[in-house]
Amino acid sequence: MEILKTNTLRFLLMVGLLTVTSGIFAQKMVSGEVQDEEGGTLPGVNVTIKGTTEGTITDSKGQYSIQVPGNDAVLVFSFVGYMKEEIPVGDRTKIDVALFPDIESLSEIVVIGYGVTKKEDATGSVQAIDSRDFNVGAITAPQDLLTGKVAGVQITSNSGAPGEGSTIRIRGGSSLSASNDPLIVVDGVPLAGGGISGSRNPLNAINPNDIETFTILKDASATAIYGSRASNGVILITTKKSEVGSELKVNYNGKLNVFSSNKRVDVLGADEFRSLIEERHPTHVDMLGNASTDWQDEIYQNAMGTEHNVSIAGAYKMLPFRASVGYSNNDGILKTDNNERFSGSLNLNPSFLDDHLKININAKASVTNNTFADRGAIGAAIQHDPTQPVNWDTTFTGIPILGETDWGGYYARLQSNGQPVQLATANPVALLEQRDDKSTVNNFIGNAKIDYKFHFLPELRANLNLGYDYSKGEGDVYVPQNAAFAYNAGHGGGTDNTYTQIKKNELLDFYLNYVKEISAIDSKIDAMAGYSYQYFLDDSYGVNSNVANDSAETTYPDNPKELVLLSFYGRLNYTLANKYLLTFTLRNDQTSRFSPDTRSGMFPSIALGWKIHEESFLSNVDALSQLKLRLGWGVTGQQDIGPDWYVYMPRYTYSLPGASYLFGNSYYQTIRPSGYDENIKWEETTTYNAAIDYGFLNDRITGSVDVYLRKTKDLLNYIPVPAGSNLTNYINTNVGDLENKGVEFSINAKPISTPDMVWDVGLNVTYNENKITKLTLSDDPDYLGVPTGGISGGVGSNIQIHSVGQPFSSFFVYEQIYDDNGDPIPGAFVDQNGDGQITESDKVHKENPAPDVSFGINSGFSYKNWYFSFSGRANFGNYVYYNAESVNGTYQRLYRPEGPYLSNVTTGVYDSEFENAYYMSDYYLRNASFFRMDNISLSYKFNNIANQGINLTVTGTVNNAFVITKYDGIDPEISGGIDNNFYPRPTAYVLGVNVNF
Repeated sequence: MEILKTNTLRFLLMVGLLTVTSGIFAQKMVSGEVQDEEGGTLPGVNVTIKGTTEGTITDSKGQYSIQVPGNDAVLVFSFVGYMKEEIPVGDRTKIDVALFPDIESLSEIVVIGYGVTKKEDATGSVQAIDSRDFNVGAITAPQDLLTGKVAGVQITSNSGAPGEGSTIRIRGGSSLSASNDPLIVVDGVPLAGGGISGSRNPLNAINPNDIETFTILKDASATAIYGSRASNGVILITTKKSEVGSELKVNYNGKLNVFSSNKRVDVLGADEFRSLIEERHPTHVDMLGNASTDWQDEIYQNAMGTEHNVSIAGAYKMLPFRASVGYSNNDGILKTDNNERFSGSLNLNPSFLDDHLKININAKASVTNNTFADRGAIGAAIQHDPTQPVNWDTTFTGIPILGETDWGGYYARLQSNGQPVQLATANPVALLEQRDDKSTVNNFIGNAKIDYKFHFLPELRANLNLGYDYSKGEGDVYVPQNAAFAYNAGHGGGTDNTYTQIKKNELLDFYLNYVKEISAIDSKIDAMAGYSYQYFLDDSYGVNSNVANDSAETTYPDNPKELVLLSFYGRLNYTLANKYLLTFTLRNDQTSRFSPDTRSGMFPSIALGWKIHEESFLSNVDALSQLKLRLGWGVTGQQDIGPDWYVYMPRYTYSLPGASYLFGNSYYQTIRPSGYDENIKWEETTTYNAAIDYGFLNDRITGSVDVYLRKTKDLLNYIPVPAGSNLTNYINTNVGDLENKGVEFSINAKPISTPDMVWDVGLNVTYNENKITKLTLSDDPDYLGVPTGGISGGVGSNIQIHSVGQPFSSFFVYEQIYDDNGDPIPGAFVDQNGDGQITESDKVHKENPAPDVSFGINSGFSYKNWYFSFSGRANFGNYVYYNAESVNGTYQRLYRPEGPYLSNVTTGVYDSEFENAYYMSDYYLRNASFFRMDNISLSYKFNNIANQGINLTVTGTVNNAFVITKYDGIDPEISGGIDNNFYPRPTAYVLGVNVNF
């Protein structure tokens, strides 16, 4: 028995020794390199052996080495913001890995006013879009990156001109006469808003290639922290920066753009025009020419453009930095139109004292040179006689010829004395080529943020933000004396105008932030309180004159304006059991726009959140990964009532241009009293919001549903006043109420997600309805409202009106009567009140420019190195007044006795058979619903070219690929809803190259 025990012990000892020895001999060293999605190395990546706590991290060059227990080991690579990778070792000793961004992880943190929060802890309606989701192609304006991506956010470019601005609306407009634009905040600096002389778009100061994320704050619980200017929502722009330990990276991004014009207004060709003149005005056929000119072809062109951007990012010891320079030059499809921009940016974000002190310095500068084409050429090309040549033709007979070089060599309708017929349609090509309209705009946006976490109380942080926003626009307009369209027999011809405007925006923000987790009650407190000072200066000067600089000149004197906003604000975020959320904000604003008695405004908000998926009764629902209920209420303010910054003060101002007084042989500008309201105060918008955020299948499907109601009271409105009650006919004052209500739905899904193939798709839908609920201080059923929406045709004609019970800017028209064939009967309108005559009281409210429903769709599909994406939008229920046809679609336009001259007409005249103009007929109201494919893109990535760590991506993109619509004008997407001489949006074909070193 003893011998058996001894042998057993010996056997077990031998087995143990063999096991340990085999384990020792099975261990081996594995090394390699970890790269990011662009081929750059990643320092600081965690490399661990699965199932153990053993591991290492990559060095500054992305290299690692680790000892593994054998071939069966699995290495796990993880890094913040990137998807985790698990790699079996097998028989390899060298394993290189590429990590790809984790979109869900990166989107966990969202920027909010004066801080950040986890997306899962947000109680307000907040949505972030980062650079991976931006629109692509010929993008020169920042807002175009965002178009169609966010429910409740409608972005409409104002025209097809290069670098043009856009109308941005978040959940509809909340004002009538005051601004409806959202507040734009760039790296913590709230911009002044509005434009500057000589600029197409105030956001052109920011190069789109420098933008990392947009965060849109939509409801009051999210925006109230910016109370004073947040009634129309807030867009936070965060630009790119580097991190500590980052390897030096150089990136080049270049594009070649080709722009083509698309649809034209249908007008009569030369032969059709001759036939119609011979038929209807046979006594004036001698006014016809011998040419056949398509004037729209003469003013439009296929245009070219280029963009070049270079950035350098990395870290020098403890100083992360990113610097970039950019250049873009794009011609417009309207001849002579050009936009050129030079830009540069610098970001430094070092940290000191073991990360207790963090500094972030941002500086962005740009110089934009514009050459503006005269957009009057668009309307002139529709109206001009197509039988006349562009330039004088010695074979032309019909009017006296003074010589080919007269009037610059451009054809012009002349009187018998050789002078131009001043009322005749100007030569469209002359309008473009004889007008030199140029500007230079300099912009700078910079700030320094100092964030200090107290050593003695690390839960408490102090943040100081000093910002500066500067813009200077200057330009001149020159038209020679021999330009027929600028001829003035009394004062000589031509134009010689100059202008300069300077705007400054200075900011000081300081706040304290205290964050504390209280484990005893399973709670977290995040409290913030601060002070803000913002100063604005606007100074402009200009001279309008003719070329001779004689007494007809008008001078705009130097007239600086100042505005100050003072604010105290605070926010409390409370979380209980990681399930129940509370947010309370309060902001007190004071503006120098209002008198001391009314300048203070108080803007509170409160929001509740409930993470339902964290409850025990849903713990077994594996398919549900996220379910959160959000409820919010808040009040925001509005004081931006346009260029008049002293509306509460009695004062005198200079007369408008052209309103000079002739005294002797000289003209003098007059000064006049301005209207004022000493009791004017804040416009206030109250918002109610209820929402559900959802996620399924481990967030492979995510989205949200929001329902909101926004009520604005004390509308800032520009209204007429009774004679004798003031020194003017109109004043800005508080009168009226308005409401918006709507539903937003969004869904994002990833139907396919494999190492080689990924498919993402997103859809958002918005329904919004607005209605004016009050317009007068006391109820007046006979008050029609405030006319708006000026149109061409007639004198002072308006096609829209703000009326109680109707959407703002509703069309106000006569209801057309049609015959049995569905054709309009000229001059026949519905007698609404049955009094036997057609008067203003027979007009009706009918449709409005805003869509009832809008949606956006986007998708991206990648297979290995290929990537395909598209993005589109649709509006339903939006209407447009086709002003180009209401003016030019009548037979009366053919012969103009006031010239006399001949004028072309649209082919729509054959449909209406209108002899005379009926501008107020609803016949010209057209359903402008549409679907627009904003961009289609295909790219291929070449990795590690020539083993030099160089990655090259080549991309082909089509912007504004196609539009599906029944609207018969040039474009159905018209901001404001009045289509009159619209600058067409071109289709852009873009070849892009992105190189990473």
